[in-house]
Amino acid sequence: MENTQLKNAQDLWQPLSKAERDADKIVRPSMTYWQDVWRRLKGNKVAMGSLIFLVFLILVAIFVPMFWPYSYSDQNLMNANQSPSAEHIFGTDKHGRDLFIRVIYGARISLTVGIAASIINLVVGVVYGGISGYVGGRTDNLMMRIVDILYTIPLTLYVILLMVWLGAGMKSILIAIGTTYWISMARIVRGQILSLKEQEYVMAARTLGASDSRILFKHLVPNAMGPIIVTMTMSIPSAIFTEAFLSFIGLGVSAPKASWGVLANDALGSFMLFPHHLFFPALALSLTMLAFNFLGDGLRDALDPKMRK
Repeated sequence: MENTQLKNAQDLWQPLSKAERDADKIVRPSMTYWQDVWRRLKGNKVAMGSLIFLVFLILVAIFVPMFWPYSYSDQNLMNANQSPSAEHIFGTDKHGRDLFIRVIYGARISLTVGIAASIINLVVGVVYGGISGYVGGRTDNLMMRIVDILYTIPLTLYVILLMVWLGAGMKSILIAIGTTYWISMARIVRGQILSLKEQEYVMAARTLGASDSRILFKHLVPNAMGPIIVTMTMSIPSAIFTEAFLSFIGLGVSAPKASWGVLANDALGSFMLFPHHLFFPALALSLTMLAFNFLGDGLRDALDPKMRK
């Protein structure tokens, strides 16, 4: 009787075939965190379109002036105020200068300012915020009070006053923007370090005798790179707009250099008769700022662990 029951029980439990076992597997390739970030970013069509546009703009700004038949400063009054044509695809300004190459040169200036400002923002903000969050105590309190005081000053007004003191020019713009745009980065980095410094891997590093600087810059900062990258990306359009505004009011790059703000200022007196004078630099500025903002939004979603599927 017992043998019969055992045989019947064995008949109820049959081993699964290989096909049946594979059917229950979750098919997902193993990938690192950054590979998964890239996968999610590629799935965001708006962010990828913005990235492609920005790469294209950078390449155009670097290489097109090398073989374009006109320089940003070449004047020909016989060709003044021409409409867009095959010879001058964006037309010419009141001095007969080719608007296309001037817009492209403006892209060089704007991208240089934006990227340089973001690098300064990264270095100063990460170091300041990282030290504040890691050391803590009175040091953190003092450093954050300094940030709070700077935060109460309108940045645009501060930059304008600093530019008046330093004088117009590319170097002055970088100094003015670089000394102000790190504040938000410092706050974000401090918050990230405060939330990470009590993690087990930090305690393990201390136990192994790692120095404070090594723990901060080798363990904590790399684990806070997500918010840092997003903040850095979003600071670029702000810096580009600030440069354009300063150039528009006469505190930026000086003639005959062509910033988008300078081109917009030059078009003020004639855009009713020659709208292309204002349209093309304004379009370039708007598209570039939108592209950086869309890319920043895409990076924020891609770097968010909660969005992982």
